[in-house]
Amino acid sequence: MSNSRLPDPQAAARVRASFDLQNAMTLIRASLPVVAHGGTEIHVPHWSGIEQQHGFVHGGVVGMIADSAAGYAAMTVVPDGASVLTVEYKMNLLAPADGEKLIARGKVVRPGRTLIVTQAEVFAVRDGGETLCALMQQTIMVMHGKPEKS
Repeated sequence: MSNSRLPDPQAAARVRASFDLQNAMTLIRASLPVVAHGGTEIHVPHWSGIEQQHGFVHGGVVGMIADSAAGYAAMTVVPDGASVLTVEYKMNLLAPADGEKLIARGKVVRPGRTLIVTQAEVFAVRDGGETLCALMQQTIMVMHGKPEKS
């Protein structure tokens, strides 16, 4: 994925500005290194502040990055002046989120004017290898004429 594939050259800037407004992503030390048309990646390092009782990254954090990665993938396909909002998601946790970092890869499955269907995969990265630890399917509502707070 590369920014050059975005049909709207301002889409990546809008997605990055929105990500910067998410204090929750700052709280968990997440970053957004990839923004492309219909897809994004969110990375989060494994650190003690996001662990559950077994030392794995908490499932709630896995859900946060899956939701945001897929939501921002959706945002890359909406027109300027519109925002997006998650209305539903279903996630399967497949393996412990145990690695040096997690990568959530979101993608648009079906774009639409009102609803966008997305998916996200979350991988635990250890020693350069990736283990799929979660799958998510999501429905996004497009909010035309309703910009985000700034």
